[in-house]
Amino acid sequence: MTLFVGLDVSVRETAVCVVDAVGQVVVEKKVATEPEDLIALLRQVGGDYGRIGLEAGPLSQWLVSGLAEAELPVVCVETRHMKALLKAQQVNKSDRNDARGIAQMMRVGLFKPVHVKTLASQERRMLLTSRKLLQKKLLDVEADLRGTLRNFGLKVGVIRTSGFEGRVRELVEDYPRLAAIVGPMLTVRRVLHEQFTVLHKMLLGLVRQDPVCRRLMTAPGVGPVVALTYRAAIDQPQRFAHSRAVGAQAGLTPKRVQSGETDYDVGISKTGDAMLRSTLYEAAQSLLTHGGAKWSWLRAWGMRVAQRRGMRRAIIAVARRLAVILHRMWVDQTDFRWTKAPAAMAT
Repeated sequence: MTLFVGLDVSVRETAVCVVDAVGQVVVEKKVATEPEDLIALLRQVGGDYGRIGLEAGPLSQWLVSGLAEAELPVVCVETRHMKALLKAQQVNKSDRNDARGIAQMMRVGLFKPVHVKTLASQERRMLLTSRKLLQKKLLDVEADLRGTLRNFGLKVGVIRTSGFEGRVRELVEDYPRLAAIVGPMLTVRRVLHEQFTVLHKMLLGLVRQDPVCRRLMTAPGVGPVVALTYRAAIDQPQRFAHSRAVGAQAGLTPKRVQSGETDYDVGISKTGDAMLRSTLYEAAQSLLTHGGAKWSWLRAWGMRVAQRRGMRRAIIAVARRLAVILHRMWVDQTDFRWTKAPAAMAT
């Protein structure tokens, strides 16, 4: 008998619902959110499992890996799609009802699977997010110091990062009470800067040793941060049948509204990987607006788009095209072609 399983995962416990081929509930139970406990329950129930589904979330990569190692047919389902289908059940929201709904989705095949990233990709992503968090907090501390000191007529002005602390101490030198308040803030800023530097050097070392990142960096506008972000987001390039699908993955494709006689675009979708989208946008912006950037066919194409549609739309268009180009470079194992002449000669 073929069985289908729905897992509603929380931090401590997971609601498990097992249904048969006609939708009848076989087992409903809560177990600890541990791969071993889930596997033990499923082994105890027995039977031939068709699909085991759970929602994408912070614990999904860990649980999917554990269940997959036990040779169980586990599927990770896209969050928005699952939420819409569970809402259509018109029942009170509970862990039990959610697990039932997921089990029925697995039974009828009404789900949208998502790619579960590898452990190496998760580690790269954690490095990127940790580095960005420290960078944001560092800038927040500096901005707060600048703003509060300005209330007393003390202006930090334009200063290099290395000279910021000295400049602030110089300004509050004649204000003992301000100096006492500013001191701890500067200490926190110094620690944040030191640890940010540690993570940034770690990022540079990782990129230096990765042949894929080095190849991606041959493209204009792509530096170490963009390359590693792209590497972590795509993870396995073969999961995209066509390179043009990467633009949609980053939320850089137009969102279309169509109903009856109505049919128009409302800008980009902004769905998918937000970090990938923002870094590609920054790379495209640097490519088009940086005066010292090396000329390439991609920049020339972006400038033509800017003349027709404006710079903002041109940056989005270049970011989308850059996502496609980087994927093709990765798959073909080729560096960026600065002119189109080699491609034209090959055809």
